[in-house]
Amino acid sequence: MPFPPPPRTPLGTPPGPRRRTLLASAAGAALLVGCTAEPDTTATSAGSPSVAERTRARAARDSTELVQQYDAVISAFPVLADRLSELRAEVVRHAKSFGGGEPTPTPTPTPTSASAAPANERDALAGLAAAERTLVDLRTKALLEVPGELARLLASVAAAGAAHVYLLTEGAK
Repeated sequence: MPFPPPPRTPLGTPPGPRRRTLLASAAGAALLVGCTAEPDTTATSAGSPSVAERTRARAARDSTELVQQYDAVISAFPVLADRLSELRAEVVRHAKSFGGGEPTPTPTPTPTSASAAPANERDALAGLAAAERTLVDLRTKALLEVPGELARLLASVAAAGAAHVYLLTEGAK
């Protein structure tokens, strides 16, 4: 009577990936990270800014403008200040992360500019949600045009913006 062949793994060894598989996976991951983490140093003709620099500047400007929209809503509807202050603070952090400065608060709207302002709190929140949604779309589209680190930052800020949209729209219900 022949003996059965010996098992491939020693007795008592837990099942799972082999060391060789883990090393190959780690090497592949290192190659992928190395390929995408390069900064975009290419500039267009005549020394104009690169796509990454333009995208970063636009994202900073867009976030700064969004902070000003939050300020306008808070000044028009002070009852929303508690609800919007954390979202506004996060948008300020986004502007700074893209290289923008501290956004300056916008002055209190005058009666002449009030005609363009939302008539009630619900419309004001809907306007902020629409502005956030627009930025989410812009930043998501820009992901394919920029290098790895900036793409990750854009994706993270776009995800936060999508959460803001949810909080602005669902919190009103």
